[in-house]
Amino acid sequence: MSERDDDGARADAQLARSLALAAGALLLEIRARGTLSGKALGDAGDREANTLIIDRLRAERPDDFILSEESLDDGRRCAARRVWIIDPLDGTREYAAGLDDWAVHIGLSVDGVPHVGSVAVPARDAVHTTDDPVHVRRESRSPPRIVVSRSRAPDIARLVGETMHATMIPMGSAGAKAMAVVDGRAEIYLHDGGQYEWDNCAPAAVAMAAGLHASRIDGSPLVYNCVDPLLPDLLICRPELAGPVLAAIAAARR
Repeated sequence: MSERDDDGARADAQLARSLALAAGALLLEIRARGTLSGKALGDAGDREANTLIIDRLRAERPDDFILSEESLDDGRRCAARRVWIIDPLDGTREYAAGLDDWAVHIGLSVDGVPHVGSVAVPARDAVHTTDDPVHVRRESRSPPRIVVSRSRAPDIARLVGETMHATMIPMGSAGAKAMAVVDGRAEIYLHDGGQYEWDNCAPAAVAMAAGLHASRIDGSPLVYNCVDPLLPDLLICRPELAGPVLAAIAAARR
């Protein structure tokens, strides 16, 4: 990467962090008002955080395209090199229920690669960004810890966890789960069964910047800005566990 490209990436990462923090602060303020609850609270949070992020991106990166869970998809983005991929409120259910494991995702895909990302977990006063990665200590832990959904029936993550004798940690949003691996509270996050690009672009960028493994569950690379934004599965884990986890996944899928 040239010095100019490096400066540009830092500026993009700083913008991503600023957006994640601003949207997170807004979401906390909306919830603190106490005037809405349940679905109405989640809908308001999604809508207002999305508006804040979109307005700032259009003002500060007018030549870039945007793919957001909460906005109509502009198909012209497929021909663009740079696309911001955002989820203004990942974990709407947790947010509306007053829990702390929800997140804001601000990702930037360049030529299909998760190039820059910031993930805020506002209720935990945490934010992770690609230009300031957390490098967790490389200690082996046995058994490993795997974050799993608290709301879904047993799935491949649970099967792999059982195979590896992992300690399973229930958690809410995709961003909160991924950041648990980034900050060392878990070793594995495995998802299969339906995600979209906005669910994992920013978390994958942050995880890779921190030196973690991030891929599809068959080991293939994560590719973004596709015509169909469905990106149904994801593995984020410590690099030394990638081989064993991928082998366990393959065995579980036979």
